[in-house]
Amino acid sequence: MTASSPTILALDFDGVICDGLIEYFEVSWRTYCQIWSPANHTPPDDLALRFYRLRPVIETGWEMPVLIKALVDGIPDDKILHEWVSIAPKLLLDDQLQAREIGAKLDNQRDEWITTDLDGWLSLHRFYPGVVEKIKLTLDSGVKLYIVTTKEGRFIQQLLQQEGVNLPAAAIFGKEVKRSKYEILRELIQAADKKPVSLWFVEDRLKTLQLVQQQADLEDVKLFLADWGYNTQAEREAAQNDRRIQLLSLSQFTKHFSVWL
Repeated sequence: MTASSPTILALDFDGVICDGLIEYFEVSWRTYCQIWSPANHTPPDDLALRFYRLRPVIETGWEMPVLIKALVDGIPDDKILHEWVSIAPKLLLDDQLQAREIGAKLDNQRDEWITTDLDGWLSLHRFYPGVVEKIKLTLDSGVKLYIVTTKEGRFIQQLLQQEGVNLPAAAIFGKEVKRSKYEILRELIQAADKKPVSLWFVEDRLKTLQLVQQQADLEDVKLFLADWGYNTQAEREAAQNDRRIQLLSLSQFTKHFSVWL
């Protein structure tokens, strides 16, 4: 018997709460230009749309400028979609680059942008319809809400504050915690003061949910794939055929928890 509402709700950020595709492309292009110094600093006309379509392959921020590198180098979109896990490390190796240094440059580009043009930076992010209201209702309901993401926590705080959501820093687990999402979920359960714990986790990346599935001690965590996020039709179909993963629509998400099930 599954509880009709969680005691803990854990949400991914990018692709679940916020759509930042325009900002991702812009900051990734700036970082690409910094690292690879192209002759022309204006992106090709079709580059942004191709980047948006391929966003589901990205797991961590450092991969975004590398995706642009792959596209500029002429690697076909289909090949990127199906072979990204081998393409990305090869591109790093070819240019003797480290993922962490690319990630640091990306974060520095964001920090500089926020410092010099906060309004411009904020304007390139779009919160999915009804999601902010759902977060506020959840916080008011007594359900413990956490954000578990691979984005830097400080960027998330900036965006949420703009929407009037004052989530304490302790409730945001960003890239800086340097732990996998399933480890963080485990910690949230262990630290919960209210037992028994009913933890629900909403994520737009199927592989992340599958990693949680592989943890024997997390078998009671309720898993949801956000169908409005950065995932493919094939991934959504895989979720529908998975007994543990619930495919969730944005319309369901914004309603009472009982509608999710």
